Amino acid sequence: MEATGYNPRTVEEVFRDFKGRRAGLIKALTTDVEEFFQQCDPDKENLCLYGFPGEQWEVNLPAEEVPPELPEPALGINFARDGMQEKDWLSLVAVHSDAWLLAVSFYFGARFGFDKADRKRLFNMINDLPTVFEVVTGAAKKQQKEKSSISNHSSNKFKSNPKPRAETPGKYSRPQPQPKEEDDGLLGLLDEEDEDEHGETLCGACGDNYASDEFWICCDICEKWFHGKCVKITPARAEHIKQYKCPTCNNKRARP
Repeated sequence: MEATGYNPRTVEEVFRDFKGRRAGLIKALTTDVEEFFQQCDPDKENLCLYGFPGEQWEVNLPAEEVPPELPEPALGINFARDGMQEKDWLSLVAVHSDAWLLAVSFYFGARFGFDKADRKRLFNMINDLPTVFEVVTGAAKKQQKEKSSISNHSSNKFKSNPKPRAETPGKYSRPQPQPKEEDDGLLGLLDEEDEDEHGETLCGACGDNYASDEFWICCDICEKWFHGKCVKITPARAEHIKQYKCPTCNNKRARP
């Protein structure tokens, strides 16, 4: 359980708290899903999934104090684990996790006297991020695809800086023809459009947007994109991967 006495007091501090807890919950339900599944043993007592400001997660018994210091997550998530399809169970936990995140954030807002403008600003900041449910189910990616209409999204396995490189294009960079001098202005415009397009892409692990200065990798199974750092894949290691499976797809197997 998290240490007592941690109380964000400004809108920005509460939002940072929200983002940290959200990132921890997304880890549990995506990259760490196998460990999360094992910890939610239906034979154990009522268990809750907690997300912490430091982007960590924990499956634990609910707080003993009544009333608790903070709002509590959904109780007994482990009991439903084997009674439904795994993806449906994870989606259910994700929905309850979203509700808990909002409850914690607006608990802080009420406790420290946020006025109408502060509450509205906090909600808008939160609302700009995909929900845990949207990230876990892939709905966030689908929504962004519909908005951006990226035509060659699935044809490139790895993302890196989209600007042309001096070396021969390989499977980590998008091959592009070398521009003529008179095409410099057009190239700059195309680069900006490319960044705008891919800026709508979301990491399947943390849910953050694509940035051209970061290494990304696409799962060949579910076609979700991930920050290399989120799935612990470096460009050098990726050179030797013929078919990449993200942690979720890699851990999928028939459940008893």
